Amino acid sequence: MEIIVTNGIKVSVETFYQEEYSRPQERKFIFAYRITIENMSPYAVQLMRRHWYIADCTGIVREVEGEGVIGKQPILEPGEAHQYVSWSHLFTEIGKMSGYYTFQRLSNGESFKADIPAFNLVTPYKMN
Repeated sequence: MEIIVTNGIKVSVETFYQEEYSRPQERKFIFAYRITIENMSPYAVQLMRRHWYIADCTGIVREVEGEGVIGKQPILEPGEAHQYVSWSHLFTEIGKMSGYYTFQRLSNGESFKADIPAFNLVTPYKMN
């Protein structure tokens, strides 16, 4: 599990290779990841946007950004957490993801970023 705390927001990531959905012969490797976002700050916040960097071992880096996470823009009071599961595909057996979330403090409308820790995506048969 990878964990980082930025501006009072703790982000934890767990990854899972999805063998049943992957097609190695077609260069399609599917990975799921579970994200837990905890508000450790004294302020109520709302997750507004996400920005991902997705890299595979060929050196190709894709950027993905958009509103919220899986169609939601959760509000987190101090001490609350939000968890979701999503997925990504790679064209190689090994890759990496990282990024950040943009939050807004509800008390004053101030925007700030919270980092998503870099995490590896590796098929089980490559982990030697």
